Amino acid sequence: MSKKPDLVVFDEEEQKYNAGLLPYATNASAPKITSTDLTGWKNTNISKANHQINTEYQKLKEAYDNLMEQYEYNALVYNAQFNFEPIVGQIYHLYMKKNQETFLSIISPNECSFNHKGSFKLNDDKIWLKVD
Repeated sequence: MSKKPDLVVFDEEEQKYNAGLLPYATNASAPKITSTDLTGWKNTNISKANHQINTEYQKLKEAYDNLMEQYEYNALVYNAQFNFEPIVGQIYHLYMKKNQETFLSIISPNECSFNHKGSFKLNDDKIWLKVD
């Protein structure tokens, strides 16, 4: 088997010349291969991707914060003292005694002198929602 010159592209496995099929230059007179500068494209797309990811993160963080706030309200109300079964949809008021104990009442803040902590409504899922 004869050795082919370096400039000749010969495929040993297929036993044929394939210079025209290759995606790169195969001889010395071929045009110079230069890589495209992708720095601008990368920087633009990195900025866009980071903005999108940050926006989704902020949405998730806000949803998490709201959920934790709701959890804390539920813990606060369920840990308060009350001697009745709350009715779904009814507004109740949370008060704090001088000894720092909390209790739930149907009496509105303008009808009593206790320290009012907030007003809450029980929904169908038995979750307490803060009422402004």
